[in-house]
Amino acid sequence: MQTPGRVTPAPRNPKPVRHLESFVDDLQATGRYTFRWKEALDVLGVGDRALRASARRLSAKGRLVMPRRGFLVIVPTEYRSAGAPPPAWFIDELMCFHEHPYYVGILSAAALHGAAHHQPQEFQVVTDTMLRPAQAGRSRIRFFSKRSLDKTATAEVKTPTGTLRVSTPEATAFDLLRYIRGAGGLGNVATVLSGLAEKIHPDALVDAARADAEIPHAQRLGCLLDRVGGKDKTEALAAWVSAQKPPRVVLRPGRPSRGFPLDRRWQVILNEPIEADL
Repeated sequence: MQTPGRVTPAPRNPKPVRHLESFVDDLQATGRYTFRWKEALDVLGVGDRALRASARRLSAKGRLVMPRRGFLVIVPTEYRSAGAPPPAWFIDELMCFHEHPYYVGILSAAALHGAAHHQPQEFQVVTDTMLRPAQAGRSRIRFFSKRSLDKTATAEVKTPTGTLRVSTPEATAFDLLRYIRGAGGLGNVATVLSGLAEKIHPDALVDAARADAEIPHAQRLGCLLDRVGGKDKTEALAAWVSAQKPPRVVLRPGRPSRGFPLDRRWQVILNEPIEADL
């Protein structure tokens, strides 16, 4: 019990952690799964060479993985066989490390919205610059560049370690057309849209069209949605597209256009069959 009038002295600073493994365990105990190289150097009070040796030992044990030089991810026991926790656990911190805005998009966003028929083979992130892919265990993280990133509607999604930014269902639908190769081609885009359609709000779809600023994307998207069970979501978009008086476009760019039927509602030449896995 404290004596009246007596001030209890402040506790001394705890003894600095001298072992990387203890540092990693302490971070995980507080719910953190990432740290930076410089942070570890400062906390441990060791040199770069000593830290590198310790990191190699923990990496060999499957305890650490480094998707980017200077950025480390802690691997909990349940993800040891995968080599890393899911990218959703650490992508927000990784993009903070890169100092670039971002959102999880395309097929990864569709999966988070419950619209992917198959788990995407890579974790797809849209940012404002070109970044080389990153590898974390079995997970490959692929980055896509977008100039109008700040105009894309996103939502904050909770994860076991925090939050991340994800494109809305409507913005995701447009990105599937913008990054059609990354989305697996026209057939896979149609398949994903069939699951995403129920999450789309008609007015928000028009807002996404304005933000996308590529009217041909809106024409192709409306055409596809009509054919995969989403026609009830495209009335407002069709009215907006019609008001723009767009020229005809082909459904699949880079392919011949002559001799194919025309979707007059969207002014889209159907130069490739739509083969969705519904």
